[in-house]
Amino acid sequence: MNLDQIKAALLTSYEVDGGINHLDGVNLPSQESVQQLASDCMHLFFPGYFEDVMLTKKDVPSHVSKLLAMVDQRLLSEITKSLTFAKDPDPKVKARKLTTEALERLPALRKLIQTDVAAAYEGDPAARSVEEIIVAYPCVLVISLQRLAHVLYSLKVPILPRMITEYGHERTGCDLHPGAQIGTHFFIDHATGVVVGETATIGNHVKLYQGVTLGAKSFELDPAGNPIKGVKRHPDVGNHVTIYAHATILGGDTHIGAHSIVGGNVWLLESMPENSISYFKGDNLVIRPREKKEALVERMPDWVI
Repeated sequence: MNLDQIKAALLTSYEVDGGINHLDGVNLPSQESVQQLASDCMHLFFPGYFEDVMLTKKDVPSHVSKLLAMVDQRLLSEITKSLTFAKDPDPKVKARKLTTEALERLPALRKLIQTDVAAAYEGDPAARSVEEIIVAYPCVLVISLQRLAHVLYSLKVPILPRMITEYGHERTGCDLHPGAQIGTHFFIDHATGVVVGETATIGNHVKLYQGVTLGAKSFELDPAGNPIKGVKRHPDVGNHVTIYAHATILGGDTHIGAHSIVGGNVWLLESMPENSISYFKGDNLVIRPREKKEALVERMPDWVI
């Protein structure tokens, strides 16, 4: 085949097989633009950490003004595209309102993200400084972007929140759905291979290790055999819970009680009460009360990361 023949075949494929972006003014958000938006927001959250040139304290106001203006215009553009795709009757006006609401939440969002940085520093004895956490720990990027995307998700912005978290997924290997509700002081140690589903809730001071999944048991189907959207499918994790590497916790009716520990490689389909420990002993799952001030690494040395 020559190039003209290949072009003709591709054009036919677009018409017959689909998978082409909506044209004639109804384009989807741009991946490149969304990635730049994510990067600019990280610069807003942590000014002075990711710049190519030195930033002094007197430069910060003008630096923030410039960044905020760029984020405002880019966010407005991408929300407008998202709403247009969703057939909103007045996408430009609604996008302006939603963009302003999202930006108004940035100061509170930044305060929340600082608790995640603190949790990483306090939760990892290998960390030498808070600065090291911010510039070198992938958990900061992926959690910050999830929190940003969750704001947009809560404002019912279509498509864009998932694109933001997928950028974090691409960069870190952690798939945190923008719908998941996550409390303060959240830490993902090693930050790779973690999956947190849309309807999961995570309390305050929760620590996950690599490979943890908070997923669904199965999907409810409608009469046509299609998955029913919007139902509770993913677990709830209480405050001060630690979940060790490669544990899999499934189901919308599964709850991990506060101050509990889930051992490495545990496959869990049932709830755990507060102050408990779960682990496999041979082929049997054990869930027992956690002793006061019990140190997991002393009793289960094979779980040490």
